[in-house]
Amino acid sequence: MFHPQGPTFWELARQALSSTEQGYDLLAPKFDYTPFRTPEEILDGMAKVLGPPRSIDNGLDIACGTGAAIRILRPLCRRRVVGIDFSQGMLDQARKNLEAAEVEQSCPVEFVQGEILHLPFENEFDLALTVGSLGHVPRGKESEFVGQVAKALRPGGRFALVTANMPPLTSPAWWAARTFNGAMHLRNLLVRPPFIMFYLTFLLPETKRLLSEHGFKVEVHDDLFARPFRGLKMVVGTKIAV
Repeated sequence: MFHPQGPTFWELARQALSSTEQGYDLLAPKFDYTPFRTPEEILDGMAKVLGPPRSIDNGLDIACGTGAAIRILRPLCRRRVVGIDFSQGMLDQARKNLEAAEVEQSCPVEFVQGEILHLPFENEFDLALTVGSLGHVPRGKESEFVGQVAKALRPGGRFALVTANMPPLTSPAWWAARTFNGAMHLRNLLVRPPFIMFYLTFLLPETKRLLSEHGFKVEVHDDLFARPFRGLKMVVGTKIAV
């Protein structure tokens, strides 16, 4: 966790005692040197399913963070890519990362500060994706979030995410996630405002049900990811035209 260019223990502690938004503002300059950044292996696995270059017009990266998924989203789009995040610090870092990449592509990228439960888009995108962000959806707001994504997509548009089945009770992953979640619940009892970040959310088969309820035809893709991510699955929901 403690990469030489990453945050120190005390910087992480300060982040954890902040609000979710302020915490990510603080962490943003060093976020890409933490384990919380989506690994390239996961992004490459997703890219296998999303389609050939310049196959869609507009793409949306929900809770884009420092822009890791822009790398696989931008080549798909002919017109524009939009990344939305509530943290201005993360968006500022995403712009810096994009400039540093020096990739010659005609498709422009726009970064928007906004809330994932109040997406300022309607029938605009052919593809929306999110990676490493579903734990930030408040408990009980999962259906509201999926409804916002559906609103942002055109008929026939797709929503792509990565999730998994609930790990066995005997697995280290289950215990690690439950320990983290327990610590986060305790922190939120003692400190205000709360920090919303939990594991074991948006798991299968619940995710399939949520997407279906909001008018998506759902596909689950297995065997896209190598170890240690082999248990992950990519879910793609296609918005059914009414």
